[in-house]
Amino acid sequence: MGQRERRWRSLGDLDADRRRPSRALLVALVLACASLIVLDVQGDGDSPLEPVRAAVGEVFGPVENATAAVVRPIAAIPDFFRTRDSLKAELSSLEAENAELRSQVARSGFDRNRLAEYDGLTAAADNLGQALVPARVVGIGPSQSFSRTVTIDAGSDAGITPDQTVLNADGLVGRVLRTTRTTATVLLVIDTGSVVGGRVGESMEMGFLRGRGDLGAEGKLDLELVDQAEVPAKHDAVVTWGSDGGAPYVAGVPVGRVTSVYSSIRETAQRAVIEPFVDFGALDLVGVVVPSGTPSDRAVIEADGELR
Repeated sequence: MGQRERRWRSLGDLDADRRRPSRALLVALVLACASLIVLDVQGDGDSPLEPVRAAVGEVFGPVENATAAVVRPIAAIPDFFRTRDSLKAELSSLEAENAELRSQVARSGFDRNRLAEYDGLTAAADNLGQALVPARVVGIGPSQSFSRTVTIDAGSDAGITPDQTVLNADGLVGRVLRTTRTTATVLLVIDTGSVVGGRVGESMEMGFLRGRGDLGAEGKLDLELVDQAEVPAKHDAVVTWGSDGGAPYVAGVPVGRVTSVYSSIRETAQRAVIEPFVDFGALDLVGVVVPSGTPSDRAVIEADGELR
């Protein structure tokens, strides 16, 4: 090794020794830190380091606030998407609930009417002492047939046979013409081919009711009394006379009320116009009179108002 190299190495070691802190300096720094910690802990809020801490806070506080303001929106991005998805799900749920509520409001009147009709059938079964098979009107006969009929959703499987009385909560509807296993055709009393025996008012005078074939306000019946000398009074109620064995009409079913009386010059007899109690343009729930204990594929309203 040359003299020059030894000189450069000596200079390098000297420079390294200058850069390396002495042990005394390290010991002094450790003792100083320990002293500051002791003073800060024992200061009880009046630490000698408080001014330094405040100065550092004033310098770095704004920097921290600025950094937080920049970072905060970025950090909130995941929460934003989670919140947005949650709000969308909640909105969809509320829309579904609103739709259900609107549907319930729209059906409330219909359900109330049907419940009232069912209660009326129960009362009718109790008053007449007859069992009823409830059914719904599901069709009306075509006008081209020149007859007034409706189709109900109960047939022979429900214990229904031809020539049985059909009524609703208001009064007499008609009689069963024919049946299938699941449906039945009902001839309405307003049909021109319908003839029903009736009794008028408290006098119980007997007569025959014939339909005019009209629905709605014009759906009237004509009454001709057996005793042509009798004159029915206006507003008298008319009920069914009743047939032998209750077919096709059982006795005591309300039919309508006398609205006017007129004389037939040709036949020299008194006749009356009867307004039916039943609104034939709004038929829905009806009951078919069946013998008590009739086997049926649906609940039957017994005479005591109970279901079986």
